Amino acid sequence: MTMRIGIGMVGHSFMGRAHSQAWRDVHRVFTPPLVPDLLALGGRDHDRARAAADRLGWAEVETDWRALVERPDVGLVDICTPGDSHRDIALAALAAGKHVLCEKPLANSVAEAEEMAAAAERAAADGVVATVGFTYRRVPAIGLARRLVAEGRIGTVRHVRAAYLQDWIVDPSFPLLWRLQADRAGSGALGDIGAHIVDAAQYVTGELLTMVSAQTITFVPQRPLPDDPSATGEVTVDDAAVFTARLTGGGLATFEATRFAAGRKNAIRLEIEGSAGSLAFDFEAMNELWFHDHTEPAATAGFRRILVTEPDHPYLDGWWPPGHGLGYQHAFTHQALDLLTGIAAGEPVRPTFADGLQVQRVLDAVVRSAADESRLTAVPAP
Repeated sequence: MTMRIGIGMVGHSFMGRAHSQAWRDVHRVFTPPLVPDLLALGGRDHDRARAAADRLGWAEVETDWRALVERPDVGLVDICTPGDSHRDIALAALAAGKHVLCEKPLANSVAEAEEMAAAAERAAADGVVATVGFTYRRVPAIGLARRLVAEGRIGTVRHVRAAYLQDWIVDPSFPLLWRLQADRAGSGALGDIGAHIVDAAQYVTGELLTMVSAQTITFVPQRPLPDDPSATGEVTVDDAAVFTARLTGGGLATFEATRFAAGRKNAIRLEIEGSAGSLAFDFEAMNELWFHDHTEPAATAGFRRILVTEPDHPYLDGWWPPGHGLGYQHAFTHQALDLLTGIAAGEPVRPTFADGLQVQRVLDAVVRSAADESRLTAVPAP
C-alpha cells in the first residue's frame, strides 16, 4: 500500500505557490516513500485563501493557523509566512508532533531561532523532522559543487565570493511592503536574500563562518504606504549589506546582498577558490557549473563548463534526458523529495533548525558589526 502524509500549509503568496507546485509534482516525478496529500491551506482572509486553494490544488481552507496545526489529518506543517510568525507556528506544530518545513530565515532573531532549534531537537527524539527552506542547496549544480569540494577536487578552500543581487525596490515610489519592515521581516536584504548565500557558501564548502566585518545601508528611508500612496512610512530594514568573513578552515569570504542592483532580477553568484582548483556558479545559468583543476598542466588548464544535466548529477535521474535543463521551481520539488524521504526513514533532513540557527547567528553578527562604526577607519581627505 502507498503510504501518504497530510500537508497543511500556512501562507499562499510567492513561497506558497512554489511549495504547492512541489507538493503536487514530487510523486509524479520521483517515487518518494510517502505521497503528500494537500489537505489544508491557511490564510487569514477566507475568500482569498479559498481562491488560492482552488488554484494551487488544496482541498480545504483554515483561517486560523492554530486550527490547521491541530488537525489530526495533518502530519506536516509547511510555514510560508513572514518571519514574525515562524516561531509561534513552528513551536505549536512541533509540540503537536507534526513535522515542519519552515521558510528561511528561520526566525526574526537569534533568541527565537534558539527556542525553535531546541524544540526541534526535543521533537526529534520522537521521530519528528524539522527543516529550513534554504532551497538553493537543491539546485543540481550547487549539489555538484558540494560533491566536488567534499571529494577534495579543489583542495583547501582559500576564498569564497558570494553575491545575491536584485533590483525590485530601486524605484523610491515602490510601496512600504512587509519585507521593508523590521517587525515583520526581521531584516531586509540581509535576511531575505543574504541568508541564502550564507547557507549556500557554508553548504558547498562544508565549513562555517566564524567572524564577520560588515556594513549595511538603507538607501530609501521613507516609502509610500500601500493603502495611502500620499502618505509615507519609515523603512526599518537594510536595503543592502556587504561583509567579509573568515571560515573555520582559515579561508576568507566576501558577501554582498542588495535589492538595489539595477538590472539584476535574481542574480546569485558563488565562486570558491582552493589550493587545487576553483568553482564558479551563476544562477542566471543555473544548469551550469564552471570548474578549474589547478593540478593540470598550465598549457591546457582553465575553467571548463559542466552542463549539469547528467543522470548521475544530483537529482537529475528523475528528470529529462541530458541537455534538457531545469528551472527555479525544481529545487522545491527536490526539497519535498528529501523531506518525505527523511520522514519515512526517521532521519534528520538538512538543513535542520540547528543549521537555520547557525545562519541566524551569522546574520546577527553582521548586524552588530555594521552598527559598530567605531571600527571604521577614515581615509584622509586629499
